Amino acid sequence: MSTNSEDTPDSPSPATFGKPWPEFNDGLTYRDLVRSPDSGLTLIDFYSIKHQSSAPLLGWLQRIENGQITVNGTVITDPKTVLRIGRELVYHRHPWKEPYAPHLLEVLFEDDHLIALNKPSGLQVLPGGQFQQRTVLTQLQWHMKNQESCPVPVHRLGRGTSGILLCAKTKLAKTKLAALFAEKTSQVVGNRKVNKVVKMSKIYRALVCGIINDDEIVIEEPIGTLKYPGVAKGLYVASSSGKPALSRLHVLKRDVKNNQTVVQVEIQSGRPHQIRIHLSFIGHPLLGDPLYVSGGIPKCCAPETVDETFAEDGGYNKPANPVPGDCGYYLHAHQLILCHPITNELCKITAPLPPVFLANESGESTNQE
Repeated sequence: MSTNSEDTPDSPSPATFGKPWPEFNDGLTYRDLVRSPDSGLTLIDFYSIKHQSSAPLLGWLQRIENGQITVNGTVITDPKTVLRIGRELVYHRHPWKEPYAPHLLEVLFEDDHLIALNKPSGLQVLPGGQFQQRTVLTQLQWHMKNQESCPVPVHRLGRGTSGILLCAKTKLAKTKLAALFAEKTSQVVGNRKVNKVVKMSKIYRALVCGIINDDEIVIEEPIGTLKYPGVAKGLYVASSSGKPALSRLHVLKRDVKNNQTVVQVEIQSGRPHQIRIHLSFIGHPLLGDPLYVSGGIPKCCAPETVDETFAEDGGYNKPANPVPGDCGYYLHAHQLILCHPITNELCKITAPLPPVFLANESGESTNQE
C-alpha cells in the first residue's frame, strides 16, 4: 500500500478539518495531595516551593488572594494557612487568551488504525506552556468527539515545524508505533552502522543559512541538555556527553545569491530538535531559527536577570531569551515511509511542500551530481 498526497490533475482535494479557536480557553485545574514531608508547610510555602516553575512567589500570593486555591473544597485566601497531611489542594487557573495558532489540519492518510496529518507551522502538538487548548490534540478530540477513542500523536514535531504527524487510532497501533520509533533510535549507538532492514524512514526538507559544499553529510553529534532559562527540564543542545543521534543530509539546491541551501535530511534517531541542532552544529543553522546558532548551541546562554514581576495570571512573563517553541525557521516533515504496524504493508506518505520550499527549489540547482 502506498499513499502520496502530492496532488495530480485528477486527484480530489485533500480532506481537512479544524474548528476556529475560541477567544479564551477553558482554564485549567491542578490538584495536589499534602503528603507527610509537606505537612506543616504554609499554603504559600507549599506552592512557591513545590511549583516554583509555574510562578514566582508574588504570583502565587496573587493567586491565593484571588481565591483561586481551595483546601478540601474550601477557598482559602490566607497564604499563611498551615497544611496538614491528607488535605486536597486545588488550584484553578483562570481561562486565558492563548497566542495565535492555525487550526486547520489536512488528512494525508487514514485507515482503521492510523491517521497522518499535515501539521501547519505554528501549531503545537500537545498541551504545554501557554498552549493548553490550541493544539493538534484538541482538534483531534473535537473532530472525533462521537467516537469511542481519540487518535493520539505517537511522536512530536516542533511548533514551528510543518509536515507529517502520525497518530494512532487504537491502543495496539500506538504500542507498536512507539516500539518502532524506539527501535529506530536505539539502532544509533556510537558509530555502529544502522540495521539494513528499514521499517521506517523520516525525510525532512530544511532551508539553511550559508552554502553547504559537500553533496552528502552524515552528522553523528550526540545530543544532551543544559540548564537554560525558561526551559524547566533543560535545553537540548549538541553535547559530546549526550545521547547518540544520526542525521543524513543531502543537498538539493545551493542559492549562492541569497547565501542559503535547501537540503533533504533523513533522521535515523529521534532526539528533540535534532535537525535544528545538527544543522547548526555543522555551521548551517536553519534560516530564521531564533534559538540555535553554529555549534548546535543556543544563541544566548547567559542567565536572565531575576524578574520579580509576573504576568496577569500570576505566572512568569515570557522569557526574554529565545526558547524552543519560538517559530521563524523553515523545516518540513516531507515524507514518511514505514511498515504498517498492523497490516505490515509498506506505506509511503507525503506532505506537500510549503510555498517557501517550492519557491526555493524551483529553477536550476547548483548541486553537481
